[in-house]
Amino acid sequence: MSQKFQHSVQHRGDVSYVKLGGVIDEDNELGELVDKIPNGTAVIDLGEIERINSCGVRDWVNWLSKLENNGTRSVLVECSPAIVAQINLVNNFTGSGVVKSFYVPYFCPECDEEKVLLVEASDMGPPPHEPPTCRCDECDLVMDFDDMPDSYFAFLSNQRKLAEPDKINGAMQDMGARGSEPSGKAKVKSRASQPQMNQSGSKPSVPSLPSIQRTSTQPAKTTSSGPQSTPSSNPLLRGAAGSKPPSRPQLGAKPPSSPQLAAISMRMQQNPPATNPQRGNALVFTLVGVLVAAIVVLAYLVLTK
Repeated sequence: MSQKFQHSVQHRGDVSYVKLGGVIDEDNELGELVDKIPNGTAVIDLGEIERINSCGVRDWVNWLSKLENNGTRSVLVECSPAIVAQINLVNNFTGSGVVKSFYVPYFCPECDEEKVLLVEASDMGPPPHEPPTCRCDECDLVMDFDDMPDSYFAFLSNQRKLAEPDKINGAMQDMGARGSEPSGKAKVKSRASQPQMNQSGSKPSVPSLPSIQRTSTQPAKTTSSGPQSTPSSNPLLRGAAGSKPPSRPQLGAKPPSSPQLAAISMRMQQNPPATNPQRGNALVFTLVGVLVAAIVVLAYLVLTK
């Protein structure tokens, strides 16, 4: 929706239907509407108001005061969450008028969907006020009320009773206005055209915490000077991958030659075995045992020559 202030006025008898939209700021045209609204009842539709700033609040209060001085009684319908926030913040925001209906914001944590539900002020009953149940259009689960009930419904405690509701509803229907819906057919709409909820003092959404994976307290340092080999291709790494660790040299077996020991040492330097957090100590002891055995065999060969 455009951010520019928008307005339209219709008449039926002594009832005027005034529809406002966009943003009420210092560039509003509320002053031009005073002469267009005669004496009687002014039904002011605020469902499309996206935002209102401090200058807009000042002009709004002055505008309602001028209407009341001219003998016009104001009835506010379909108040957006931004308007509800100002009603709760500004003491004389509604003047001597009455709030007939307003939108209630909801949020679905499962589908990440937002929407507003139109509620009649007369249906809320006495305090404490609780938000009506609203279901998600996507998953059909009950949606969460996207504000604080005590603060959002605070204005209802001082709410005056609407005079001649049937007359106002009939005039709104004749002029094609969106009046109160029949019982069981509450009006809902997406919050895409509604103002950001931080303008109306709602709770910020809390992002979900990232999943934490258990890791080793002492991660293995990998310093490789060549391509990494897989446990299946390197017989020295099969023990680290969960298969049998290399056994000690058996008595009487032919000891490896010096070139073989050098090749094994070079391969171990190029491809250090991956450490397993659960078997790290056993693997270290095994490798130390293999190296000690290899050194003993090599010393034996050197001394026996």
